[in-house]
Amino acid sequence: MSAINAVESQAVNHAAQSAVRGAPREVLSFKLGAEEYGIDILKVQEIRGYESPTRIANAPQFMKGVVNLRGVIVPIVDMRVRFALDEVRYDAFTVVIILNVANRTVGIVVDSVSDVLDLGGEQIKPAPEFHGSIDASYITGLGTVKSGDVERMLILLDIEQMMSSPEMGLTDHFAH
Repeated sequence: MSAINAVESQAVNHAAQSAVRGAPREVLSFKLGAEEYGIDILKVQEIRGYESPTRIANAPQFMKGVVNLRGVIVPIVDMRVRFALDEVRYDAFTVVIILNVANRTVGIVVDSVSDVLDLGGEQIKPAPEFHGSIDASYITGLGTVKSGDVERMLILLDIEQMMSSPEMGLTDHFAH
């Protein structure tokens, strides 16, 4: 890992940890079904239209396959399948968010991208305790965004922790 990557990684980790303590952060919001999620904008490399990936034999169901992105083989994870949402469909709004996480390039398929938002400390609340009923280990908090009189909630994800978790299998299969 280069010195620049190490410093950037430390800065990003610090930003993620301080977000729950009320520090402002910039997030990319996207939709999966009826819910809206937010991830750290510093993890996002680019946003692309959905193209069918090349399927990999014996890959988990949520792993749609791989694409060649300017000479880099990028695994593609369908977040709707990963989160066990009922209906998985691909349309004109379906996009792939290309991420840089755990020193790897990974794509996630989402229904649509909404905004890049600045969330101030007062807009971020800690994630509730679910006491094992659901796996909330990747939820870093809940963000509240007000548009006029309408208030909406974002589920803030630690996308780096999620993508580098053992159940994703990305760190073993796609190590560099």
